[in-house]
Amino acid sequence: MKKEDLLDSSFLKQFKTSEELNGFLKVLQKRAVEQMLEGEMDDHIGYEKHQKTKLQNSRNGYIKKKIKTSYGESEINVPRDREATFSPVLVPKRHSIVDGIEDVIISLYSKGMSNRDIEDQIRSVYGFDVSTSTISRITDRVAEDIYTWQSRPLEAVYPVVWMDGIVFKVRGENGKVVNKTMYIAIGLRTDGLKEVLGLWLGKNESASFWMSVLTDMKARGIQDILITSTDNLTGFTEAIKTVFPKSTTQICIVHQIRNACKFVSWKDRKALTMDMREIYASATKELAEKALEMFASKWKSKYPQAVRGWYENWDELSAFFAFPLEIRKIIYTTNTIENLNGKIRKYTKTKLSFSTDDAVMKSTFLAVSEATRKWTMPIRDWGLIFEQFLIIFENRMKF
Repeated sequence: MKKEDLLDSSFLKQFKTSEELNGFLKVLQKRAVEQMLEGEMDDHIGYEKHQKTKLQNSRNGYIKKKIKTSYGESEINVPRDREATFSPVLVPKRHSIVDGIEDVIISLYSKGMSNRDIEDQIRSVYGFDVSTSTISRITDRVAEDIYTWQSRPLEAVYPVVWMDGIVFKVRGENGKVVNKTMYIAIGLRTDGLKEVLGLWLGKNESASFWMSVLTDMKARGIQDILITSTDNLTGFTEAIKTVFPKSTTQICIVHQIRNACKFVSWKDRKALTMDMREIYASATKELAEKALEMFASKWKSKYPQAVRGWYENWDELSAFFAFPLEIRKIIYTTNTIENLNGKIRKYTKTKLSFSTDDAVMKSTFLAVSEATRKWTMPIRDWGLIFEQFLIIFENRMKF
């Protein structure tokens, strides 16, 4: 029966319930699977069923096997050969899940569902049991995808790279739960598309670990990063300069505001935040420096720490003033990566802690894959922004 016949409304009307339709499709699928297995056997032994041959190997009946698909559980006949060398590709030995159920399991896992929740969901929707150990084995295969993705070659030059970390709780070897940081880098490519460059799990965020991250990215092909957008971690800029000495580093303004507000009482925060806005919203660096002086004269006696942070990081905080407005908008904060972090948190929020480092990496990788699925279009006004990059960094865009 042709696909268009199946979709015909008059054909569908003969089924009174969705269960009847599902049962019919289940039978069709069973027949299709068995026919494909016959084809595999023909190819394996070198001749078709009922065909005369002088070849030594031949068919040797069937064995029954239960398979689990999106239509439920079915029992199929799997052909055998006399030499017992036939190993089906469609339904491998010691393997009973076919027809995309594995993709369903991985998708549910990527959305933060536990193995037990996935087991219940599969039972409820498809009507058969998949053990938590089977689910774990299926999701463990993601490790191969992670290795391939994490070691893939990168572009020679990235106009912008945003870098930040996200903290997870992980159970160590001694059973104690500790904080670990997943280091994340997003690159803006020369075609205007965003790309997650990699995931690296380490201890609490440090400049020294970031240096190893940058070294790894360079080893995978990056020759130059024009602008990096980071938080104001001590030593971060120096680490970047060590690996990519020509890169301009912009410290995230939002991070600076948050850090400044740590030292401020609740009743003063609104006024102080408005005064800080006068600094970064200025049209030029010169006007920003005057706004900073006014900010300091007003608040330094009451909140010296909040003021000191602006002066200590001023070179990196003010780097974005050297660029046109369109470029400023995409580099003065790490919002791009923080938005991604928020989606990762959404998918992993059900896990209060992870049992192993591999479990963290697996969950984060799947969450990133899910969250970046829609990254298919260049960033807004990319044509204009790219022209600006070509003019400003003419000699560094020719890789």
